[in-house]
Amino acid sequence: MPANTDRHVTAVARYFEAWNATGPEELTNAVTAAWTEDGTYTDPLADVRGHAQLAAVISAAHEQFPGFTFRLTGSVDGHHDTARFSWELVSVTDGAAPVAGSDVITLDAEGRITSVLGFLDRVPAGA
Repeated sequence: MPANTDRHVTAVARYFEAWNATGPEELTNAVTAAWTEDGTYTDPLADVRGHAQLAAVISAAHEQFPGFTFRLTGSVDGHHDTARFSWELVSVTDGAAPVAGSDVITLDAEGRITSVLGFLDRVPAGA
């Protein structure tokens, strides 16, 4: 049985707040709240470290998919300093979800993200 705790759920909620931030100031604040200063994000398309690079990756996703929002699918599964969860990128207009993935995050003692390992489970053709 998973040892999921509020700590894991809270960290994942902050993660989605960052990915769904709409303006530069909101994005900066959300990334700072979610990740440690030297936190990392690695997926098949990105390998970045630090708040500025994290914010740039998130901004690029919004530029590529305007009018989309990230949402959790299923529940957060966590133990110790690690959690895993799945997500999808959903159109606010028609509910289409062309991109989906699964991420594994590692947390520091305060519950901030030190690393994200992302996997893309569904991507649009030609992407």
